[in-house]
Amino acid sequence: MTEAIGIAATMEEAVQAAIAQLNAPEGIEISTEVLSVEKKLLKGTQVKVRAYYEETEFSKAEQYIKAVLRHMGVQESTVLTMEEEDGVRFSLQCGDDDGYVIGRRGETLDSLQYLVRLVISRGRDDYRRVSVNVADYRETREQNLHDLAIVNAGKAKKFGRNMLMPPMSAYDRRTVHTVIQDIEGVSSHSVGEGSDRRVVVAPDEQYRKADTRRSGGGGGYNNRDRGGMQRNQRNANTRRFPGDRNDRPPRQPIDKTPTRPPRSDVSNAGAARYGKIEPRRADAEVKTEE
Repeated sequence: MTEAIGIAATMEEAVQAAIAQLNAPEGIEISTEVLSVEKKLLKGTQVKVRAYYEETEFSKAEQYIKAVLRHMGVQESTVLTMEEEDGVRFSLQCGDDDGYVIGRRGETLDSLQYLVRLVISRGRDDYRRVSVNVADYRETREQNLHDLAIVNAGKAKKFGRNMLMPPMSAYDRRTVHTVIQDIEGVSSHSVGEGSDRRVVVAPDEQYRKADTRRSGGGGGYNNRDRGGMQRNQRNANTRRFPGDRNDRPPRQPIDKTPTRPPRSDVSNAGAARYGKIEPRRADAEVKTEE
């Protein structure tokens, strides 16, 4: 319990003085008690009031949550504390800022939950499980993870190979591991580091199929020919028929030599359009005018 004493001439002033000295966290319930009312000849009436508040085990954590939300810009928030058998749950109501406090994939909410866990664990030897929730986000997220784990477990047994789930927080991975351990024929483990750590759902040996993609067996990834026959063997055993493209002789080069001499208007008189053209002789006589 935290308390303070206020003394003043009136009841109202004494209460205000006691509360001011108490310096209680914002939002906490404060109680007051009148200790004495004395009347003095020279000083008049003197009222003594005690102000106090009960500090529960988790009240510091509540005030810490409200302080963090104020620094985040969330002006209106309500914190409801519910003590459970193995820990404590803080349910927050932030109005229109619920999504902002939750963050992408719940990362902001998980960070706030981690800080609150440090506040509660300070000075304690035992471990207390701490959960911080906003607008039932944890319940909705847990149901989605439950369904996602069942789907990946079914795929792991159907296809006989490991199924890699998206990156998750430690809280979400714990939820998936809890679901997988109750499903027969599969197991789970975590891989990766930091924010990229994720859950792998692995089938048991009875469901695991041999990988024939690199073994050269029929029907593999690298042997897609009909009947599972390898490509080289198929080409060697394929029957060829006359006229097949591979049996045709190579093409001969085309002879581009002209089969007839070029046309000439001098030697071919009948082909001239305007009659025969006589070539001019070098020794021809030039006629002059008389």
